[in-house]
Amino acid sequence: MRRVAAVTAAMLLSLAVLTGCGASIPADPDGALDRIDGGVLRVGASPSDGLVVLDDPSGADPVSGPLPDLIAGFAAGRDARVRWTVGSEEDLVAALESGALDVAIGGMTDDTPWSDRVSVTRGYTGIPGAAGRPVVVLLPLGENGLQSALEAYLDAEVGP
Repeated sequence: MRRVAAVTAAMLLSLAVLTGCGASIPADPDGALDRIDGGVLRVGASPSDGLVVLDDPSGADPVSGPLPDLIAGFAAGRDARVRWTVGSEEDLVAALESGALDVAIGGMTDDTPWSDRVSVTRGYTGIPGAAGRPVVVLLPLGENGLQSALEAYLDAEVGP
């Protein structure tokens, strides 16, 4: 009888741990999605012909094009405003690693050399200006809730 009670207690404890006491999966260890909702989405942009056009680097909206439009739509759907940073891919990856950016866009594809340092969305060939290339968005490692939400948005807008 003691053994049955011990096994039952262990199972109940395991169930409590697995449900995470209200934790949601996928999770963001740094709380990116919660911070973005109703706040600011910090986006890095690297100019890329047909995808990201550099307009006015000192302006509030320094870039335009299909990728900035998609990211702005994602932000609007989360009631967030976008704060843009323009830079090279290397600078943007460093900013993602340090937590200064939430996402980075440009001409990166699914064979990006940055995949060992940052997280990479699925490749999207349906983005206008992609010319059939599987374009990806870069995010900080581990921010799985943000990545899942962004990929769901991109799936709905341009298809997988």
